[in-house]
Amino acid sequence: MKTQRIFPGIILLGFGLYFLLQQYNLVLFEGFFNWPTVLCIIGAAFLGEAYGGKQFQAILPGVILFGTGLHYHLVDHLAFWPNHIGVLQLIVAIGFLMQASKTKSSLTKGILLLIIAIITVYYDQLISKFGLSETALANSASYWPFLVMGIGIYILFIKKK
Repeated sequence: MKTQRIFPGIILLGFGLYFLLQQYNLVLFEGFFNWPTVLCIIGAAFLGEAYGGKQFQAILPGVILFGTGLHYHLVDHLAFWPNHIGVLQLIVAIGFLMQASKTKSSLTKGILLLIIAIITVYYDQLISKFGLSETALANSASYWPFLVMGIGIYILFIKKK
């Protein structure tokens, strides 16, 4: 019974605090009263449900919502924070890895997304570090989507356990 109160309790507490701060014009930081804050509140409710109520399937949506809200706040306030699609992939990967630490599943998904996110975010740095030229990669890069799709097809339809 206790676990069914955690999510709505955090939602009501979070939104109540949000609207109270807005009503009294108490600004924690510039841009606080916008949609990323709402995502953070909902994500915190999912995480509270996951860890407080031992409903570990709520970890992934909690991390995705809270992390996405936090990302868009940080993009606006920290100059060094990357505004890149790879950061959102990284948030999902972290969600899978956190869920895997509690449920002993989703570890492979988390690692795969983590690798893709790191490659996506640090693509330019990886290219320069390994001394690869953009033209050589540009020629071979047109084939990468086919390689990735081929691996997906192999995993879905050909590989049998």
